[in-house]
Amino acid sequence: MAFEEFQGTKPVAPQHAFDEAALLRWLQAHVPGFGHSLQVEQFKGGQSNPTFRLTGEHGRYVLRRKPPGQLLPSAHAVDREFRVIRALHGTAVPVARAHALCTDESVIGSMFYVMDCVDGRVLWDPLLPGMTPDQRRAHFAELGRVIAELHRVDPQAVGLADYGRPGNYIARQVARWTQQYRAAETETIEAMDRLIDWLPQCIPSGDEVAVVHGDYRFDNVIFHPIEPRILAVLDWELSTLGHPLVDFAYHCMTWHMAAGETTRGLAGPDLPGLGIPTEADYVQAYLQRTGRTRGVAAEHWRYYLVFNMFRLAGILQGIMKRALQGNASNERALQAGRRARPLAEQAWALAQQG
Repeated sequence: MAFEEFQGTKPVAPQHAFDEAALLRWLQAHVPGFGHSLQVEQFKGGQSNPTFRLTGEHGRYVLRRKPPGQLLPSAHAVDREFRVIRALHGTAVPVARAHALCTDESVIGSMFYVMDCVDGRVLWDPLLPGMTPDQRRAHFAELGRVIAELHRVDPQAVGLADYGRPGNYIARQVARWTQQYRAAETETIEAMDRLIDWLPQCIPSGDEVAVVHGDYRFDNVIFHPIEPRILAVLDWELSTLGHPLVDFAYHCMTWHMAAGETTRGLAGPDLPGLGIPTEADYVQAYLQRTGRTRGVAAEHWRYYLVFNMFRLAGILQGIMKRALQGNASNERALQAGRRARPLAEQAWALAQQG
């Protein structure tokens, strides 16, 4: 299985090119000690916010920007990414150091922020090829540890008490992603229509508030070059205040996706033989780390998974629409967008098991 198309950098894509001299002037004014030279490369991975590696005289940085063109409402919130990374710096959640946010679209054509470039490993394949069973166990344990640490952060203590609206998180998320999906709809997907009817009627009781990442997975963290230790959690675009179990269920969808280059899931192989925990064992470890002695009801967990499949299908549909408009940030966007229908059908099948 090859993931070279996601890895490393490439020359800046023509549709994402900008005035590098104007950027250098801004960096010199807002990033202390940046220097007098600038080299810009674009990271290959990522479908949503175009991401660039900046090399200056004294170090390397990462720039994340909103994509150019007409965007869906509330999408591509790089200003929120910047805020949450700054707030979490110094907590038990590893993040890159954020330097500066630019809201002046005249500089490069859209809002952006700059943070440190963290050197390490981004693991695109959750089967972790090339590792021993013990190494896989250690990497999965660290991945589970860090999301538990995130959900243990007190939002008020880090200045994020107003980072999301309190209460009715799931109902608001269902409404939001229904709206996002409708805005990005390019064809009728019957399973999505059924889910849009079903989800508001079956919301589990109980509400909790934590800082949630929204897209936590192996390829959104940077591991130490040789140790099973996470140095930085990336891609906070979908972060907010929300229900931690919903966030964790999104992360656990990996166990429900087929192993393969396009889906990058864990379903199919002999996981214990590989040293990879089963979903049940991974969930249990998270419950212990977060002090949930009563566990989680099976029907609630199923709902959280169905909702997250619906949400991801909505995200994929957004990628599809941007691809058709020519705005998506890599060549695999159309392929990703085509996954919306089968994922919605899988979600509806799971919903009917209740």
